[in-house]
Amino acid sequence: MQERPYETITAIAEEGVATITLNLPERKNPLGPAMVNELLYALDDAKESDEVRAIVLTGAGKAFSAGGDLKQMGGKSELKPKGDFVDLLLRFTQLTKPTVARVPGYAMGGGLGIVASCDFAIGCESAILGTPEIKRGLFPMMIMAVLQQVVPRRELMSMMLLGEKLSAEEAKRVGLLSHVVGDDELDDETAKLAGKLAAQSPTAMRMGLTAFHHQREQKLADALPYLREQLFAVLGTEDAREGLAAFFHKREPKWTGR
Repeated sequence: MQERPYETITAIAEEGVATITLNLPERKNPLGPAMVNELLYALDDAKESDEVRAIVLTGAGKAFSAGGDLKQMGGKSELKPKGDFVDLLLRFTQLTKPTVARVPGYAMGGGLGIVASCDFAIGCESAILGTPEIKRGLFPMMIMAVLQQVVPRRELMSMMLLGEKLSAEEAKRVGLLSHVVGDDELDDETAKLAGKLAAQSPTAMRMGLTAFHHQREQKLADALPYLREQLFAVLGTEDAREGLAAFFHKREPKWTGR
């Protein structure tokens, strides 16, 4: 991971896992233009790093993110602009590495959009999630596209049209969280899941995630032939040969990422 002059986030890589932290805890980590831009840099760096095999996104303090920065404070970053919030949400379909959202408290509005964009989302029992935009005379337009991929229609309508907050257990029931753990277990459980993901074949992970996001936009008649081709492509990789050899010889595989 490259060192960059981040002002609103932090990004570190250890033991195959990149941890990207929204870092304005005094304001519950609001998503302004500068933070969005820095997140794009951090995600791209994680994608390009050979040492990174899984990505964790979280927020400093007692919140993931309270949502959009309505004050637009700190609107400019020292880094050259890469894109806006739409580009950020799209980036999750292009990373080719698994993502885990660690939710330590509030995840509202745009912050919830990031949580929904991740492959896994672990929330502590005291976490609160929601789309309160309707109560401000607004509507969660952009994040609607990612929310509808994980939340059933009528549950999503209730969230968006009523703007009521969900507890962690309610969020898990509707698909926004994949895991709910005790507040004091959040760090350990996040590290455990990220470690399991980082231990998988990076080649299979890369090709599988690419295929998943590609086929999701296709009709079934187009998706199945495409996925058949991708299966043959995976079978031809060095990691696949190593995985099969390890299985037959009853040993742990040693991935090369090829």
